[in-house]
Amino acid sequence: MSSFPSMADASGRTIGAEELAAVSRVLQSGMLSSVWGTEVRALEREMADRHGVSHAVAASSGTAALHLAVAAVAPDPGDEIITSPISDFGTVAPILAQNAVPVFADVDPYTGNLDPAAVAAAIGPRTRAILAVHLFGAAADLRAVADAAGVPLIEDCAQAWLTRYPDGTLAGTAGAIGCFSLQQWKHITCGDGGLAITDDPVLARRMRLFADKGWPRDEARRHVGLGLNYRMTELAGAVARAQLAKLPGVLADRRRTARRLVDALADLPGVHLPADVDAHAWWLFPIVLDPPLTNHEVAGKLAAAGIPARAGYLEQPLHWAPALTEAPVYGASRFPLTVPPADRLPAYGPGACPVAERMIERTLLVVDWNERYTDAHVDEIAQAVRTAVTS
Repeated sequence: MSSFPSMADASGRTIGAEELAAVSRVLQSGMLSSVWGTEVRALEREMADRHGVSHAVAASSGTAALHLAVAAVAPDPGDEIITSPISDFGTVAPILAQNAVPVFADVDPYTGNLDPAAVAAAIGPRTRAILAVHLFGAAADLRAVADAAGVPLIEDCAQAWLTRYPDGTLAGTAGAIGCFSLQQWKHITCGDGGLAITDDPVLARRMRLFADKGWPRDEARRHVGLGLNYRMTELAGAVARAQLAKLPGVLADRRRTARRLVDALADLPGVHLPADVDAHAWWLFPIVLDPPLTNHEVAGKLAAAGIPARAGYLEQPLHWAPALTEAPVYGASRFPLTVPPADRLPAYGPGACPVAERMIERTLLVVDWNERYTDAHVDEIAQAVRTAVTS
């Protein structure tokens, strides 16, 4: 039984001499704040250049980057933003924080990404944006739906560094704003951090102001709008720069080993695997099972064999979260969830997104993935999956 590299420690991270040098460089400079420092501004330029866009805005987390994006598209209180029920709550929290209402559309049964038809059906008179999640690193293509509705598309690329759409477009560049995470468990990391990219100078300025208390640093000390302090530190920015330079290698390694596993499992009945290996970012390796196979049964067998796998990815879909179904949002109030007319109140709780619910409860299995996996690791996973599915 192998010991699998983990993103929880150095065995599964690409942190090395470059990051140590970056931290030392900042400490020796004595300037740890990005307001006056140079590292974060350089990171933003390098991120924009890598994605072929005009603007990148750094933030203190991936959730903060999404909050910048939601604030920039400027929903009015009670406006709706359509998003996925299979994601981290960091996708939903910024919607609530801007007094908007999260509306969940159902997903494709094999990718877990938003189903365009379900999104189109969820669009209403108060829809202000679509927030698409590129789950596990597979592109969720909502461009046509957003264009038809005339609303901005925000891309949550936290799990989708260097993911590509079928036409070759890089994830994060297809919509109005793309948001990325540098949290510990992502492809590259500075512990916590985020980046938002856009080609729209108006959206970029709104995000930059919102990240810095509404303070236009190129003008006087005055606050031109509501903003928070979501600034990234120079230490985080310097580490993120070193990590960003390693990103192509990280993706190349993950894709190479993912292809090996896809090939090894391709003939296995009852098992559905992602189709386009070289466009996928492989944050996790998702497997969808046909009945009578169940994710909990197979995950239990894999765990017993020492494979880092689990059933469902989430314990429950986001539309079941008590934060949405029962808890107060602001003070004792459930505002903004109680503001819309009764016939437009979002459907939360069991039954609202049956495909997503079935994936989490029965069909979706995820295997941890890492750029440090060897062929031997992959072969061990392949044999364990084959045994778990067929025995």
